Amino acid sequence: MAAFDEVQVLSVHHWTDRLFSFTTTRSPSLRFSNGHFTLIGLNIDGKRVVRAYSIVSPNHQETLEFLSIKVPDGPLTSHLQHIQPGDTIIAGHRPTGTLLIDYLLPGKRLYLFATGTGIAPFMAIIRDPETYESFEEVVLVHGCRLVGELAYRQYIIEQLPQEEYIGPMAAAQLRYHPTVTRETFRTQGRIPALIGSGRMAADLALPPLDPETDRAMICGGPYMLKSVKQVLLDRGFKEGSAARPGDFVVERAFADQ
Repeated sequence: MAAFDEVQVLSVHHWTDRLFSFTTTRSPSLRFSNGHFTLIGLNIDGKRVVRAYSIVSPNHQETLEFLSIKVPDGPLTSHLQHIQPGDTIIAGHRPTGTLLIDYLLPGKRLYLFATGTGIAPFMAIIRDPETYESFEEVVLVHGCRLVGELAYRQYIIEQLPQEEYIGPMAAAQLRYHPTVTRETFRTQGRIPALIGSGRMAADLALPPLDPETDRAMICGGPYMLKSVKQVLLDRGFKEGSAARPGDFVVERAFADQ
């Protein structure tokens, strides 16, 4: 089986001058779990250039969606940001990753901590019925520099609760907590500080993070991964993996592209 499929770009949405998303066709044989990432890329000057991207779309959809930053001199994104519907890109046929519910111990509440494009895998997870069957509450915390970078905010608030099948579950069990660091917004501050100060728990009217009841997934920039992981470790949480489920998991596959 080939390691890559050629897929056709169906739509492109530019959220800001630094952020865009796009949808593509999906090979009928592609299988993945919600939370997985895959390699996507382009053939540039005769060379295949690929990077790891989490899959935004849930695995029951017939199309694929990805969220990307724009790096002006990035080997891939300096080209990828200019794609148009009808263009062809390549997508890996072997998705993988650590952001899987199977890698967590049973719990009452699932926290999804994301910064920037780290929200991508969580968009699939919050549209997965298994998520709501496994946890009583799901708390999506998304941190960005600017309000405009809070990708999918309107969808999460307005459209997701109205969707025919998953909507009632999301409306009853999903809590969404966006925060920004460089603009005035109802919640401001970095995620580790919001946890440490108790602001996040107070805003959500939830108890402090507790490994007896809470589980967590973390995806975002290197500083955020390290700092939120340390917050959890300090509170007695244990990291999980494919070999041994734990209280939290971290996705480390991403870097500037």
